[in-house]
Amino acid sequence: MPKMKTKKGAAKRFRVRASGSVKRGQAFKRHILTKKTTKNKRQLRGTMNVHDTNVDSVKAMLPYA
Repeated sequence: MPKMKTKKGAAKRFRVRASGSVKRGQAFKRHILTKKTTKNKRQLRGTMNVHDTNVDSVKAMLPYA
């Protein structure tokens, strides 16, 4: 059997933790930052967990993670 391929776009965006949860970066922090408040930009720092409804589809894109 051939190997399963990882979706490279997903591999760049998601990491699977040792506990099995999937972490992701925050959106809306790349450009057009002048009209966003300082509080909003500060709260967009760091990483988040992928929502429970999307974890299965993300793990399907990362078969060896």
